[in-house]
Amino acid sequence: MNVFLWLELKMKSYKPFHVFLFTLVVFVILSGVSFSVPKEGWDLGGWNLRFLSWNKALDPKPKKSKDISRFITQVDTAMVDDSNVDTLMKHQNSKGSMGKPKGGKLVTESATQIYLSDAGLGKLHEFFEKLDNAAKGKKIRILHYGDSQIEGDRMTAYVRQRIQEQFGGNGPGLIPTVNVYNTNSFKQTYSPNFQRYTVFGGSKLKSRRYGALGSAGRFTAEYLDSAQRAAKTNIEEGWIEIEPSRSAYSRARNYNNVNLYYTSCFKPCGVKVYQNGNLIHEDSLQQDGKYHILPLSFDNSAGKLRYVFSSAVSPTILGFSLEGDIGVQVDNIAMRGSSGTFFGNLDQSLMSKMYQDLNVELVIMQFGGNSVPYLKDSTAARNYARQFKGQLQTIKKLRPSAMIIVIGPSDMSRLYEGAYETYPYLPALVRAMKKSANDVGAGYWDLYEAMGGMNSMPSWVERGLAGNDYIHFSNRGASIASQLFYEAFAAEYAKWKTAL
Repeated sequence: MNVFLWLELKMKSYKPFHVFLFTLVVFVILSGVSFSVPKEGWDLGGWNLRFLSWNKALDPKPKKSKDISRFITQVDTAMVDDSNVDTLMKHQNSKGSMGKPKGGKLVTESATQIYLSDAGLGKLHEFFEKLDNAAKGKKIRILHYGDSQIEGDRMTAYVRQRIQEQFGGNGPGLIPTVNVYNTNSFKQTYSPNFQRYTVFGGSKLKSRRYGALGSAGRFTAEYLDSAQRAAKTNIEEGWIEIEPSRSAYSRARNYNNVNLYYTSCFKPCGVKVYQNGNLIHEDSLQQDGKYHILPLSFDNSAGKLRYVFSSAVSPTILGFSLEGDIGVQVDNIAMRGSSGTFFGNLDQSLMSKMYQDLNVELVIMQFGGNSVPYLKDSTAARNYARQFKGQLQTIKKLRPSAMIIVIGPSDMSRLYEGAYETYPYLPALVRAMKKSANDVGAGYWDLYEAMGGMNSMPSWVERGLAGNDYIHFSNRGASIASQLFYEAFAAEYAKWKTAL
């Protein structure tokens, strides 16, 4: 007999009394469990099993949220929502001037602040001097490292547009060889044989030569042994295509300098570059295994570019940079799942040289959120902050001239006894990270405090400013958080400028 037919006949044989009896038995069993489970729950193999008590079922925990209207209504993000700007705008015959700033008046007041020690304030003022001259001479760079909160160029894109409008600059800056995140700031496709390697998760490079992005790409396997490389004779081809995105902010949509960064090229590797389908450049990469840059410059905005590589053994492609001629580059370096404790796993000499070539003068480190759900006590929060402090010290060794600003974790909520509330040790982590940042002369901007503090995340979710995971911002929420950061940054600049 068909099993479904048998079940249907069996179900029809049940009477309402049977259903009532079954429900009653389940109710009695669950009631017994409810009374027997202790308040703190049962620990089963590292998992904490809790059960809803009768008191909490009859008198549920009130929802915790905070009124954030005074924070939100005061934040104006409209000035960079420039979707009506001509996306086909070209900078004809730029002659080295793409990236000129618009400027504008900045005020010394802001709703939030960057927490700074005396040493940190002095370092920030040194950075402002370089920022002032970025549109006049050599470009400077801001690297924005972060976890999934900045994934897809969220937060960075907004800050970039504001900084480039004020101080000059064009283009999204550094982009990965193999981009796996949805982003509005550029478009990229690549051949199926290009594999992504990252220092923070997934496939790893044996050489540890990832470069500033912490990720790289290859179209063949990596061979450290010279005999293995010599045995490879079949030529393989890989390609990467890059073009501006129509949905990007105006400054990111236009760039006329494209740099290719690569290393570990041990066998002949040809490269052809096509612009909008036309071959414009043919070259060979330097075959000495060292770190190199292949620069291309255009009179107009670069348009769609396709890089086609051919070699028996792929070099390691570290990434590209899409830039204007002058001003500030602001790079989004998102690392999903990372706690920001990866710098010791990078080739230090390569990192130092690349930071020097990029002229990195500010590093923004936005991490901490991925550790929050696993903190068992305040000691664990301090231990993470101590480890994070070591990463900041490594950055200072790699680039002594650079200022560092830490952006701490946002408010994050867990579902506990029927209500969303802030993770219990998140405030302790914020305090510990702030201390670690200030101890090494870095600044600290408190995103948790800027959102409204304890139990503010549910209010952001209700307003559509954060997702239903109660962790990540929506695009609109990211713009508001970014504007709050930019205002604090600009206020420090304005105070420095006023005191001159």
